[in-house]
Amino acid sequence: MRYFLQFSYDGTAYHGWQVQPNADTVQQRLDRALALILRQSVETVGAGRTDTGVHADMMVAHFDVDQTLDTHAIVHKLNRVLPQDIAVRSLRPVRDDAHARFDATARTYHYYVYTQKNPRLRHFALQLFFTPDYALMNAAAEQLLSVTDFTSFSKLHTDARTNICDVSHARWVQVDADLWRFEITANRFLRNMVRAVVGTLLEVGRHRLSLDDFRQIIERKDRCEAGDSVAARALSLVHIAYPESLFL
Repeated sequence: MRYFLQFSYDGTAYHGWQVQPNADTVQQRLDRALALILRQSVETVGAGRTDTGVHADMMVAHFDVDQTLDTHAIVHKLNRVLPQDIAVRSLRPVRDDAHARFDATARTYHYYVYTQKNPRLRHFALQLFFTPDYALMNAAAEQLLSVTDFTSFSKLHTDARTNICDVSHARWVQVDADLWRFEITANRFLRNMVRAVVGTLLEVGRHRLSLDDFRQIIERKDRCEAGDSVAARALSLVHIAYPESLFL
């Protein structure tokens, strides 16, 4: 049987999602917990990668097991075994060919920023030392909806076969008096893409780049032309969409 596991995590203490030698990762913790409970070796396949320090309100991974599981009982046991910064939300049986990464139709990330010193936000948002022009940044972000090639916002020398993405939503939204978030949804994301987009938009927001400059950066397809990548701690993967036909 193949199962989809939905979970969330605070990425502060981890070197990202994917298993790495000599590093503590979310996938490593999850595989170890599943093996302990199911009494067999388990290798999860995640819906994507998150970098060191990035959080997830919704992450999905699939795994195969040679038994039918009591899904509610397994969720309960996993949450007792896993550390406090990883929480399992649900476990659902899926078709044998369902894939957590390749069958995802859309992913949504949020990036949070604030300006006034706030101890409660320091691990989950980026403090800015200027007040950006959010209206101008939204005008720039709207251009992302008509772009297909995101080479200018991709980490260099990755194993991605293409830098083509379809962004369906990109907008700054005010959450509180001194808290804003950038929301972006696409069918896929490149390594470091969201953090590079936010870093470049902030350059627009402080009037260092014009809307024409932003468009030219996209068209040049050169990572060196775009802004610096912003800190990972303010980024969260918040939603992954799948066809309902995958679930049994």
